[in-house]
Amino acid sequence: MRSSSTPTSNRRDRRLAARRTRRRPVATTGALMIGALAAATLTGTAPAATASPVDLSTATFTLASATTPTALVAAHGTEVEEARTAQSAAGTSMRAASTVQADIAASGLDIGQPATIDTSALEHATERLQAASALPATFLPDLADDLTAATATVDQRVAELRGSLDAAVAKKAAEEAAEKARQEAEAAAAAAAAKAAEEAAAAEERSASTSSGGGSPAPIATGGGTGDNSPAGAQATARVMVAERGWGDDQYSCLVSLWNKESGWNYQAYNASSGAFGIPQALPGSKMSSAGADWQTSAATQISWGLGYISGRYGDPCGAWGHSQSTGWY
Repeated sequence: MRSSSTPTSNRRDRRLAARRTRRRPVATTGALMIGALAAATLTGTAPAATASPVDLSTATFTLASATTPTALVAAHGTEVEEARTAQSAAGTSMRAASTVQADIAASGLDIGQPATIDTSALEHATERLQAASALPATFLPDLADDLTAATATVDQRVAELRGSLDAAVAKKAAEEAAEKARQEAEAAAAAAAAKAAEEAAAAEERSASTSSGGGSPAPIATGGGTGDNSPAGAQATARVMVAERGWGDDQYSCLVSLWNKESGWNYQAYNASSGAFGIPQALPGSKMSSAGADWQTSAATQISWGLGYISGRYGDPCGAWGHSQSTGWY
């Protein structure tokens, strides 16, 4: 079975025992003084010395007569000093109670318990000790012990609240750190996804650019070529070649729109970013050599190759033009 005593009560019992031993001679002297006071009352004379009240504000216990025994003065001096120590500790405890409650309120955190401290017992014990200035010093020990006990109770409550506040602050810091890490991870993932998307788009564009000049279509006859490399001459040559393939004016119109967009019908058009060349923007331009060795200088050779590429990949110029409109390339 556990003992119900506490370290504080044990210390208090030892102090009381020591004080009783120390105050025995003082009590004897005090009894003599009380007897003298009674005799004076009966005879009408006053004793040579009486005990002065305790003045805690000056921290000194004084007696009116120098004839008072030295042991009594020494005992009273110790008791006054202990009372002052108890008062100082009580003041520190009250300030700590006020501070921790203010800190909890300022934090705005839920500490899991009411942020209150009952200081009524401490205040009452402090008032009783302060009022002891009108009493003989022999009352001080018990009053000081009561104040010390009340102080210990408040100190314990202060420690509990301070511990709860520290735990709440630590929990909030951990939650904020976790949230920050989550946000950083999400941002990093989003950045990685965006980069991957950009790389995929670039790869698709490169693939499309490569395929737009892909294949080596079989050359077709260039009958009807005008030999004029100007845009107008190139379009005249293309009209003849379109008709030779059995395509109508609608297909020719689609072809004009397509190559207006790609090169403006300039047989020397060169795309520095992709390397595409000529009226049909073959990539690379050397692919057009399958239509003739003069692919670099002949609009007719470039048109012949371009019509073969369109036929093999899209079926006809309108099919190629529709794809270009939807994707930006053909």
